[in-house]
Amino acid sequence: MSGGIATNDDIASEMSHEPVTTGSANAAKRGTLRLVFAFVVEWMPSLGLAIALFAAWEAIVRLKDIQRWLLPAPSGIGEELWSSRSTLWSNAVVTGEEVVIGFGIAIVVGIALAVAISYSRLLERAVYPFVIASQTIPIIALAPLLLVWVGPEKTSKIIIVALITFFPIVVNLVDGLRSADRASIDMFRTLGATRWQIFLKLQAPSALPFFFSGLKISAVFAVIGAVIGEWVGGSAGLGWLMQVSRPLFRTELVFASIFVLSAMAILLFLLVVFIERWALRHYPHGEQI
Repeated sequence: MSGGIATNDDIASEMSHEPVTTGSANAAKRGTLRLVFAFVVEWMPSLGLAIALFAAWEAIVRLKDIQRWLLPAPSGIGEELWSSRSTLWSNAVVTGEEVVIGFGIAIVVGIALAVAISYSRLLERAVYPFVIASQTIPIIALAPLLLVWVGPEKTSKIIIVALITFFPIVVNLVDGLRSADRASIDMFRTLGATRWQIFLKLQAPSALPFFFSGLKISAVFAVIGAVIGEWVGGSAGLGWLMQVSRPLFRTELVFASIFVLSAMAILLFLLVVFIERWALRHYPHGEQI
């Protein structure tokens, strides 16, 4: 650095390493705690609205004297959640495993495909049409075939979850990797940066907001995919529990299963949102992301 102007050597040095001090580590911890508190406060209005809706639901069912088998009150669903907690928990574990494993596979495959497509025009022309075509096949039509091919165990449900969730990840990440500023890329090349350095220090950070947008969409789809697989050919899981409870007019158990599924999807979505806020906390205007 001379005369307040950064030289090429200075910039290249900053690209290769950044010092980490104890003070900055403590500041990062305080920033994370503030992020957690702000995150909880931000979602309090949603909790308040949910309580108001459940109160209105309870009042309507009681005032109209609606039969429990037709539309149970939230209090009745709460009682069912408690009385059937062991059944709901055991089936929730099955569904949760399908969701987590399938979602994890989708993330790995999605990242690999997106990087390959963004780096090679040949691969883009060869692979991208098949990625798009995979989403034109209704999952509800593909699920019975997977049941025949791989059996009724968890594998078919995991495949369905992966198939239904990888597409948003791929599309968003490809757009993100290509959103890096062209002038910045040229500057990195002028400074002698390798292709890997350009990817790690420029393209990957630029793609993070796009990547998390895809993850948030896929987080909700993951639960839907697991339920579809259990509907078609499951012997356990919350989707299967809903299927066997409905003909028995155990509507409260159906609603209890739906409640647990919704909680599962919301928690997964919020987990992705929280990780996004933490990962992008140093981004310009990151608090608005």
